[in-house]
Amino acid sequence: MTESRVSTRRRRLPERPETRGESSVPSSTRRSAPPARGDRRSVWTRLDAIARNLWWSWNPDAAALFRYADPKLFHASTGNPIVVLRGLRAGRREQLEADLAFTTAVARVRGRLRDYLNEETWYDRTCRRARPGRIAYFCMEYALHESLPWYAGGLGVLAGDHLKSASDLGLPLVAIGIFWHKGYTRQRIDEDGNQHDRFPHLPVSDTPLRELRNRNRRPVTVQIQMGDDRVLAGAYRLEVGRIPLFLLDTDRPENLPRHRALVDVLYSGDRDMRIRQEMLLGIGGWQLLQTLRIPVAVYHLNEGHAAFASLERIREERNRGRTPFADALQAVRRTTVFTTHTPVPAGNEEFDPHLVSRYLWRYGRLIRIAHEDLEDLGRVKPGNKREPFGMTPLALRTAKYCNGVAALHGEVARRMWQRVYPREPVEKVPIGHVTNGIHLRTWLHPRMGTLLNEFLGEGWEDRQDDPARWAGIAEVPDGVLWKLHVALKHELVEACWRHPPHTARDPATPAAALDPDALTIGFARRFAPYKRAALIFTDPRRLARILNDRRRPVQIIFAGKAHPADADGKAIIRRIVRFSREPRFRGRVVFLEDYDMGIARHLVAGVDVWLNNPQRPREASGTSGMKPALHGGLNLSILDGWWPEACNGKNGWAIGRGKDHNDTPATDRRDADDLYRILERQVVPLYYDRDEDGLPHRWIARMKNAIATIPAFFNTHRQVKEYLTHYYVPAMRNAARAPQEVSNAAP
Repeated sequence: MTESRVSTRRRRLPERPETRGESSVPSSTRRSAPPARGDRRSVWTRLDAIARNLWWSWNPDAAALFRYADPKLFHASTGNPIVVLRGLRAGRREQLEADLAFTTAVARVRGRLRDYLNEETWYDRTCRRARPGRIAYFCMEYALHESLPWYAGGLGVLAGDHLKSASDLGLPLVAIGIFWHKGYTRQRIDEDGNQHDRFPHLPVSDTPLRELRNRNRRPVTVQIQMGDDRVLAGAYRLEVGRIPLFLLDTDRPENLPRHRALVDVLYSGDRDMRIRQEMLLGIGGWQLLQTLRIPVAVYHLNEGHAAFASLERIREERNRGRTPFADALQAVRRTTVFTTHTPVPAGNEEFDPHLVSRYLWRYGRLIRIAHEDLEDLGRVKPGNKREPFGMTPLALRTAKYCNGVAALHGEVARRMWQRVYPREPVEKVPIGHVTNGIHLRTWLHPRMGTLLNEFLGEGWEDRQDDPARWAGIAEVPDGVLWKLHVALKHELVEACWRHPPHTARDPATPAAALDPDALTIGFARRFAPYKRAALIFTDPRRLARILNDRRRPVQIIFAGKAHPADADGKAIIRRIVRFSREPRFRGRVVFLEDYDMGIARHLVAGVDVWLNNPQRPREASGTSGMKPALHGGLNLSILDGWWPEACNGKNGWAIGRGKDHNDTPATDRRDADDLYRILERQVVPLYYDRDEDGLPHRWIARMKNAIATIPAFFNTHRQVKEYLTHYYVPAMRNAARAPQEVSNAAP
């Protein structure tokens, strides 16, 4: 692409496009009455209360307050309201205190948060009888907002969205995790395309965390026996709407340095450290709930990382009246839910027997069973001393309610783990499925939210899992929807221009040549080899012809991180970055470094097509493609994970015709050829088929179909209700030994 053409295309962008980052007080507050009486400090007290509850992160009017207070600081802190409030200069504080529109908005948003926390919820109305206790949700990572980097990928995003919907619906849920002081890797890509990993420290003062203290103001702590060492863990509390999230922390002076370092980095590659981290989550999490005297009826292990909680619960059951081991195991099973998230062997945590012996040798004595019998709980084939100790077999053996995260994944999981249930045929293996969803408000662009309010009606979110509620999308005029999509696409391109190191000031960078009018494909996720990020480069010449068609140009935006220890994943990133710098792909292929939730929100709102091409059936669910559909983005995906349940032939395209990958290069070539053929014959021609007004009506029809059919089912409100109906309520009944009545809880 020539330099002059780049400059011409830039002029098509508005000088100040209306974006989710616009620095203005929400317009709905401008006509408000003056705020209630009170001194100036009440403004900051209210703002602090809003900042310390993650409810603000899925309510645009709340986030807008902090963006308006200091736009530059808000951007520099990745949207962290705690940092914004602390960093405001005295002069700016005085300006805000005198700003009637701002103070009115603060009072109104604080009132909305107070009402949200105190109003009757869906769960209150639906579950009529008294509940025996809470649902304890354990997960190693939580993606709540980009300013809190405690997540690596889809598992964390799913967990964060689960908590937010549980809050909106009012479930009596508490969550357990770990405070990762350095979070997950911050990615930098060098000139050769190599990923470099940084782990900056996140101070507690930059978070809304509150340390747990007892009545004497001393820190609440628990002790975890790890082999010969006793490890002391404190904890912090984070408010996620109505849901308390407790995060364990071993960075305490009483601990040895190697135990203090347990909470440094999420998913350390060191196996010795990893087993101790999982003991901290499972055993320490259970002990914390006991210390806080929180009555728990149901334990939900979100992936196998927390399965050691079941051992601690068996120990407690055995000590309570000297219950026989078999009875203690059954008592734990009846109240435990386990969700497995991956059919990829590397995603199912395993430990060498010597590590299990080193750190769990006391547990055999505490549970009063032989150590060999304890290790058999984590073996697919009991008695096989050469087999590693698996956290997934341990979770399956100690949970009555087990599920995969999509219909296809449920089938795969039953085949994969049938050996754990040798007496059952595959179809009878007790692993069901609850298909994942997304928290719509978290991922919904505010301007798209305005359009949905107009055509679906105010309060549509309360019935978001009702397909009939989405029928109003058909009434949106094509021109209105397309104009909004074009605006969001311009916003995406501008965000790419500004994203370091690709800036609009440097016309030599690939991102500088992005064209807001070109068909834009997005590919953003964790760079694991089975996801095949580089599949589209199987035939570079053919791809170059597709991308560089002068009448029908196409561009691809990549983003994502490889695990710091994943050399293969890093090699894929390096290959794509190098392709992006070749003359034939320059300006047509862009890689955005340091992918996070903030970049994701821009991508899912602005792309035309979302590409997903894993090795079927190795994608358990994959929620990323659900987010563009909320904005009319169309999926181009292998029929794996959630897509077989969603694809109807009118809301996107299917690659591969539902055939499994057989681990051969020929399968990759087959899928790549199908991908090219669909792009050449269907996707590109449809996008550029315009009427005299420049509207692609047939493309817009697919956009409307995607919006009408995908968010209605693939949302975490429906997901959480399914967990409640099929797993939580039965487990509650077992805990209470009395039926719990739930009406209208089916999705």
